[in-house]
Amino acid sequence: MRATVLRSQMSAAARRPGRLILTGLAILVASFVVFGTVLVQGITERTVRDNLSGTPAATDLVIGSNDEPPPTVAELARLRAVPGVAEAVGRVEIGVSVDDGYVNLQADPGTGPLSRVTVVEGSYPARPGEIAVTPRTAQRAGLSVGSTVSGEGGELTAPARLVVTGIVDTNADSGFDAYAPDSAVTSWARLNTVDRVDVRVAPGESTEAVHQRVTAAVAGQPIRSGDEVREAEANAAATEVATLFILVGVFVSIAVVAAALVVTSTFRIVFAQRMRQLALLRAVGAGRGTLAVAMTAEGALTGLVAGVTGVAAALALGVALPAILRSAGHAVSSPAPPLAAAVAVVIGAVVITVLAVLAPALSAARVSPLEALRTASITAGRRGIGVLRLVSGLLLVAGAVLAAVVAISRLPKPEQTTYDPLVPLLLLVGSGTLAFFALVALGPLLVRPVLAVVGWPLRQLGPLGRMSVGGVGGAPRRAAAVSVVVALGVTLISGVIIGGASLQVLADRELALSAPTDFEVVGNGEPLPADVVTRVEAARGTLARVVPYRRVGDVTLMRGADKLGDVESSYVTNDLDLSALPTTGDLDVAQGALADRGPGRIVLDRWVARDTGLRAGDAVTLAIATRRVDVRVAAVLGGDGPLRAGILTDPADLDQLGVPAAYTGLLADAAESGEDGRTAGVRALRAAIGDNDGVGLVVLADERDRNDEVVRTLVWLGVGLVSLTVLIAVVGVGSTTALSVVERVRESGLLRAIGLSRTGLRTMLTVESGLYGVVGATLGLLLGVPYAWVAVQSLGINAPLTVPVLPLVGLFVTLVVLTALAGVLPARRASRVSPVVALGADG
Repeated sequence: MRATVLRSQMSAAARRPGRLILTGLAILVASFVVFGTVLVQGITERTVRDNLSGTPAATDLVIGSNDEPPPTVAELARLRAVPGVAEAVGRVEIGVSVDDGYVNLQADPGTGPLSRVTVVEGSYPARPGEIAVTPRTAQRAGLSVGSTVSGEGGELTAPARLVVTGIVDTNADSGFDAYAPDSAVTSWARLNTVDRVDVRVAPGESTEAVHQRVTAAVAGQPIRSGDEVREAEANAAATEVATLFILVGVFVSIAVVAAALVVTSTFRIVFAQRMRQLALLRAVGAGRGTLAVAMTAEGALTGLVAGVTGVAAALALGVALPAILRSAGHAVSSPAPPLAAAVAVVIGAVVITVLAVLAPALSAARVSPLEALRTASITAGRRGIGVLRLVSGLLLVAGAVLAAVVAISRLPKPEQTTYDPLVPLLLLVGSGTLAFFALVALGPLLVRPVLAVVGWPLRQLGPLGRMSVGGVGGAPRRAAAVSVVVALGVTLISGVIIGGASLQVLADRELALSAPTDFEVVGNGEPLPADVVTRVEAARGTLARVVPYRRVGDVTLMRGADKLGDVESSYVTNDLDLSALPTTGDLDVAQGALADRGPGRIVLDRWVARDTGLRAGDAVTLAIATRRVDVRVAAVLGGDGPLRAGILTDPADLDQLGVPAAYTGLLADAAESGEDGRTAGVRALRAAIGDNDGVGLVVLADERDRNDEVVRTLVWLGVGLVSLTVLIAVVGVGSTTALSVVERVRESGLLRAIGLSRTGLRTMLTVESGLYGVVGATLGLLLGVPYAWVAVQSLGINAPLTVPVLPLVGLFVTLVVLTALAGVLPARRASRVSPVVALGADG
């Protein structure tokens, strides 16, 4: 009997491939995502290995190691005389102070197989004192072919002349790179050693034989093959790639869990549609176990077909995409065929599908023949949940709340000096996991009250709206199964958006402290020459604002005769005009108001306030040596002070303390945005600095750009990863809607028969699909916002909770639109069925 039932179920599944595909669509997408991730990791690692090594491919031997004394210039000369050595290149780099700037001078041959640069203008240096620079370096420093500068670096005891002979292109242009042959670098900088030597073996020579001769020429120096060095460099880069893909794997795992939930929902619908057939099998002698085994086998077949299809699609794309990118000029390597991974993904798809189908199969097999003959949708239409599921859900809720409370209790306190975020974050992850499974367990009970709120506007639109809301609420189990997956995706994405916005605010605060403008001119401990400040202020056509300041490092805080804070403490103080800076609004003010700062009113940073016990409104005395000024604390910052000053004072207070009137630094902004405006600002400031030694220029805007890029990259990476779950959710909505259309053929026919038009039916079913997104997105936001807040606080980085309303509203609307679009095709199919045919259909 068992074999007969099994053949019956499997043949029924094979005769309806459309249903089979719809049932396993989420697993198909999950298989595609998982195997695609494996392929992308392989492509990335191979590309890194093939293209990102710092050692040219023509290098056969490398002499020297960071752990041993470096090769000498004399040893480099001996290596060039070794028979069989076609080329030996010394690699060395030194920092060179160039006039009022800085360049990183690196040794490179400039031509040939061992070169890492290409000349694009002028000629490559040939003699000591000649350099070639990158385009960005030339632009920033105002250099061109023929320019002459004074430089100091290496073992030089006095500045020496440097002439720019060419402009070179390289893989990375940091804006301060210069190149010259090793002989020119070592001779100009008076160096006796190089960092390492790259050797190219002459064609036709044995690398092993040359290796032995080289060993004899430089006895005691470590010698490695070029392949070995390239492999080590590539492995270092690939390790970072592997670390990144560990994070990717976490989110892919979440997407697989979401796929399993969707498959569980779809199988419930499929088995509900076949209740009459299952009842007949029970009536002729099939037991519950037999039916459960047969339905589980059907799930295994679905997982096998979906897994193979998903893997094949990912493999086809993974092979084609690198070839397409290479044809477009991108250096992308093809992956090795990961056959073991492909088999593992297919087996995983089968296992996950079998696990997902167990609960629906056992539930369908328990229905008695008589009960199953009465209705075709009783399983999907049940509105309640069992006592065991209710108790389990409530226990999960209690566990989630308890873990969250413990995590919150471990958040850093304002006075806390040391903090380990690992335990609170682990507690938060545990709480979130328990909360999600509680949502799965209690979902059918939550759908109807949530739907009562979010569906109220639709019910006011008339019969169509009421029927759409009723269609979702009439099958709460089905609605919960799909909406929970949508909620998971929205929770993750909203958490990433909120966390990213909070990190951006924190980054803005940090940059308002360390990089409040595009440029800073400093006197390196000495006052700025008055003529420099005058020339900078005269360049306001190129510079948007100029804010000079004085900085002093030995100010103490007194109350009467007592020194506040540590006995040895003195605090860095400046009189920077915050009102003139565009980033002042980004500062974190813990107490008081920055606008209250003025003569006799100071601002303290968090650490000085904590050290001295002062608060906003307290009276205190500033002291330098024997000079005193009575002041009051106007505000306390939530972190460090601008330019790392502990005390911000008014210029009049520093005057009373006897601080010289000469400025120690100034801040400035470029008048125009972009690289051109920044370059013009750098040139104007360099011209203003002129030949004044000891005056330095720092381009703070570069630091700001790097920080912004890191935050944006993290946010987009996070959104991209958690979007996998949303993709699974949308697929689940589409497949669920399509299967429910089949389940409700008679209902659709009855609606058509009593006068509902095709457009009305199509609209009703599309709105139902959209409601899955509304319910799921609502639940997701209700979970995502508080968990994001605790996660941000758990990091211990003093980032404020920032809820970006517009992006979250956009996320909500996007999810609703996507889920509604997922139901468009099934709704069109339902509207095309004739009412007569639909009324004559069997359940």
